[in-house]
Amino acid sequence: MRVAVFALFGLSAGILLAQDATVHRTSVDIGKSPVEAKFASGGQVRMELCSSAVNVVGENSERVRVAYDAHYGDEVKVRLDVVDNHADLRVTGCPHNNFQMTIEVPKSSDLYVRMFAGQMEVRGISGDKDVSMSAGQLTLNVGKPEDYGHVSTSVTSGDLQASAFDVEKGGLFRSFDKSGPGKYRLHAHVGAGQLELR
Repeated sequence: MRVAVFALFGLSAGILLAQDATVHRTSVDIGKSPVEAKFASGGQVRMELCSSAVNVVGENSERVRVAYDAHYGDEVKVRLDVVDNHADLRVTGCPHNNFQMTIEVPKSSDLYVRMFAGQMEVRGISGDKDVSMSAGQLTLNVGKPEDYGHVSTSVTSGDLQASAFDVEKGGLFRSFDKSGPGKYRLHAHVGAGQLELR
């Protein structure tokens, strides 16, 4: 009996410690700008974004922050979940009248971004990058080419301009792959439109 009691106390303590080890923040905001949550450098930020014009910017801060013109009212919905070193951002309800937003993340972050269509620029971020759009213009400021161990980019139809890697192609089914000495991985794809790496 005594052994069972001690085992139960031990299990309870383990559960409490596990709960303390996980920090979970959830923010669901409709028509509110900005939306933000604390987030430490070195983690992964996953984004699912509605079609719009987006700037994804690396900042000297430990947070994820989404800002847009607040006059769009109840149309835009932002959900931001942070669990340990992972942040999940989902933005829906983007209007179709030149809607723009800025997303700030720590400079040292891994990115996974999906957006159907629009215009996106990513700059000032050191880390793995996996960014894909079905249609539109995607511009990635990659920093130093030697920081990447593997680069894989493609466009199904359109222009592929990668001045950072001395590559320029246009037409159908254009792509290039490159290996290097760095530690980061880069994957970028545009279905129809323009992909620029600089």
